[in-house]
Amino acid sequence: MLYYLFRFLEEFGISGSRLWGYISFRSLLAFMLALIISLWFGERFIQWMKRRNISETQRDVTIDPFGVNKINVPSMGGIIILLAILVPVLLLGRLRNIYLILMIGTTVWLGLLGFLDDYIKIFKKNKDGLSGKFKLLGQMALGLAVGLTLYFSPDAVIRENVERQRVGDKTEFVESIVVHESEAVKSTKTTIPFVKSNNLDYTELFSFLGQYSSAAGWIFFVLLTTFVITAVSNGANLNDGMDGMTAGNSAIIAGALAVLAYVSSHLEFAAYLNIMYIPGTEELVVFISAMVGALIGFLWYNAYPAQIFMGDTGSLAIGGIIGVLAIIIHKELLLPVLCFIFFVESVSVILQTQYFKLGKRRGVRQRIFKRAPIHDTFRTLPSQMDPDCRYVFGHWPKGAWHESKITVRFWITTILLAAATIITLKIR
Repeated sequence: MLYYLFRFLEEFGISGSRLWGYISFRSLLAFMLALIISLWFGERFIQWMKRRNISETQRDVTIDPFGVNKINVPSMGGIIILLAILVPVLLLGRLRNIYLILMIGTTVWLGLLGFLDDYIKIFKKNKDGLSGKFKLLGQMALGLAVGLTLYFSPDAVIRENVERQRVGDKTEFVESIVVHESEAVKSTKTTIPFVKSNNLDYTELFSFLGQYSSAAGWIFFVLLTTFVITAVSNGANLNDGMDGMTAGNSAIIAGALAVLAYVSSHLEFAAYLNIMYIPGTEELVVFISAMVGALIGFLWYNAYPAQIFMGDTGSLAIGGIIGVLAIIIHKELLLPVLCFIFFVESVSVILQTQYFKLGKRRGVRQRIFKRAPIHDTFRTLPSQMDPDCRYVFGHWPKGAWHESKITVRFWITTILLAAATIITLKIR
């Protein structure tokens, strides 16, 4: 809104109006505004929830060997995050941008889905919350909507990077330069990490279908979009088990995505890094800046010991946002590196569940880890383990780490992974 107002005032020569055309200015402003909103609204929201004694069902105290009882701690803290994201974006973003529209829609849709889950847990006293099938259906519906929007929207285009040889005017020196096609096209291309010619066109996977390969490539892209959004959303949800864990990891991941979105939207940087140029993704930097500011502000209250829990209202939305961002900038194949923590959390739960079921059919109690998701393994003492159960990694790690130490070490791991993700732009 303010973007359009000041661009209008620029026509009359109003001093300072041109600032609103700069992504750097609006991004930093979005970050600061989101941080302030998160801090200001967060305190009032927590007080309001406590006055009405609205809190999540008490968490399992036996998980924590340090005996921290998290009783009467309000949940639904994701409302703070989502509000702190949406207000700056609506004020400072260029709202006609198709990518920004997708991000706003993603935030609202998954926020509502998570809110419904938290509502059932808190007000209906049902610890299981919304049925997993309904959550999965909601995530898949969003994935289909995003994939189809990117397919049908005329604004969702790229300019492909092409490497050419140039001979100097006065010498015979030959150098490689990267140029971008003048025509913007719709594309199912994506970036492959650590590969020199790092563009993969999903259509090429179906070249054996002849004239139908393009249609098959787009169908695959839409299905992949659905899978990525669902997987990352659930991974973030599983990571939300310790104070500050998901908020900190997500802020770091979002920061890396901001870098990728910016260089993808800048013609010279895209040429220098030999990546596809995606016009319009600069507005994602405004959105991501607001997201990082909101998450950091939320950490003020969510850091150990937490005054409020994020709840599914926040974790489902944050994971989905990360997935959609990666899809839009054609960097979804980098997510296994960037979101490795979320990936490990999900895989640990799947392996633990399936291994236990396999043993149950054989009449044996068996598990791979002490507990799942994997972060709970690090705070579990041998005395807390089932003596009648066989463990593959029952002696790993030795002892138990304090919750705050686990959280910070997971943050450090994510920082390293974020750096590695950005480095893939040059290491091929």
